[in-house]
Amino acid sequence: MIKIIGAIFILISTSWAGFEASKHLSERPKQLRWLKTALQSLEAEIMYGHTPLHEAARKIAKQMPRPLSWFFEAFAGRLTGSDTTVRDAWEESMKEIWKQTAFKQSEFEILKQFGETLGRHDITTQQKQIILALNHLEREEQEARERQNRYEKMAKSLGFMSGLLLIILLL
Repeated sequence: MIKIIGAIFILISTSWAGFEASKHLSERPKQLRWLKTALQSLEAEIMYGHTPLHEAARKIAKQMPRPLSWFFEAFAGRLTGSDTTVRDAWEESMKEIWKQTAFKQSEFEILKQFGETLGRHDITTQQKQIILALNHLEREEQEARERQNRYEKMAKSLGFMSGLLLIILLL
């Protein structure tokens, strides 16, 4: 009886691990779409609303789901709360929430480069920088979707099958 309970526990835990790995693969494209939407909203606020950057970040934070809303809240707070540059506020906000996202290092570099140009140029040049970041993020999203399609089912199956293998080896 104890062996059966142990086997069920092993199977459930390894299957759960497989589903968690699969969830991470599906979260990345979703979060990249949200990030692109956030940057498009930022572009609209800057170009057409002539909204100050901290107000635009607050508005975007209200529109976006977590963890992106946390990022824009932290960014707006750093812009208004302390005497810091836009670049530093952007980068510190990214570092603060980065572990809670499904993003990879390549997205970090894209956003870091974008943050270095944010608020430094006129409206037209800023729009070009946003479009450039959006193009890079589009490429990353496409790669993330391909990766999701390729590995999501495998991660689920691998979790379940590794549990079965472990049970067979232990019995």
